[in-house]
Amino acid sequence: MRLATLIAVIVMSTSSPASAANFELAFDWGDIPLCTSGDPNIVPNPEFRLAGVPDGTATIRFQMVDLDVPSYPHGGGEAPWTGEATIAPGAFEYRSPCPPAGSHTYEWTATALDADGNELATARAARVYP
Repeated sequence: MRLATLIAVIVMSTSSPASAANFELAFDWGDIPLCTSGDPNIVPNPEFRLAGVPDGTATIRFQMVDLDVPSYPHGGGEAPWTGEATIAPGAFEYRSPCPPAGSHTYEWTATALDADGNELATARAARVYP
């Protein structure tokens, strides 16, 4: 397996470079139950670490995608943002990573939204599981 697939990848992009050029996201899987059956568990979100969240952000929307099977709906959720550097587990539930054979790479996308629901910026982070 290539080293690049074993290291967390952080990709940043923004819809308005002047508003959030430094929006960053990181996460660890935390204490979710090991799952390799292809039948995901419903689990609390991992702890998300945020940096450079743009001014005016009221909510952060999170969405997880299996980069090896992007059509599978793992889901996500939203959490209000009041300036904290982390979003704790339990803000929402989603379908856990659960590759049926071997490892898959999963990507979380965080979208900063203002009070009217307008997108301010997007950050991404990916990790291999298990």
